[in-house]
Amino acid sequence: MRPKEGSRLRGRYQIISSLGGGGGGETYIAEDIDRPHHPRCVVKRFRPNTTDPHLLEITRKLFYQEAEILEELGKHHNQIPTLLAHFEEDREFYLVQDFIEGQPLSVELPPKCAWSELKVIELLQGILNVLQFVHSQNVIHRDVKPANIIRQYQDRKLVLIDFGAVKQIRDPSGVELTRLNPTTISIGTEGYMPIEQMRGRPRPSSDLYALGMIGIQALTGISPTKSLSGNPGFVRD
Repeated sequence: MRPKEGSRLRGRYQIISSLGGGGGGETYIAEDIDRPHHPRCVVKRFRPNTTDPHLLEITRKLFYQEAEILEELGKHHNQIPTLLAHFEEDREFYLVQDFIEGQPLSVELPPKCAWSELKVIELLQGILNVLQFVHSQNVIHRDVKPANIIRQYQDRKLVLIDFGAVKQIRDPSGVELTRLNPTTISIGTEGYMPIEQMRGRPRPSSDLYALGMIGIQALTGISPTKSLSGNPGFVRD
């Protein structure tokens, strides 16, 4: 059942508001009432698309594998949110992560506003550092886009969020996870996805392609989902 504003998960995480969602899940801002000062956190809810016990068990296995990956990533890199908790309630799965105080890069990239080359280089270097670490852990993000990059208010660092689409290149048994869970094959955002990812075969280079598209967007002021033809009337930042 979808959590309502004011409701509590596990008697601890009190829902404040919804950040949106679709498909198989939603994301919420919540307060951790068990901690001093009730710090905010992000709660992600996943709904399996099946009631078949066998498929549900596969989903459960993948969920806990993903939680382990997220815990390791956030523990060892300060530009990735920390995983605070993961649990299952009523056959629905929840991840709880740090709430990043900042604004998404999508706010900094309005249409027709082109950045300077130096500013774009700083952006690319800031995220390449994160992706280098992620890929060194044999993990592919699969949804690198401006809305999933947050500039922290505190130190202006860029934080890569929304690892809900995360994919291990291979699990310990050597079986590709997308073969176990076909519903994840099309994960990604149009305009930022390379062709191999659209075909369900993402690679580490797929994340680099997405970052490259963000760089082009910042340089030109044109979203990759829009036409590159015509005179956009750029404003140089």
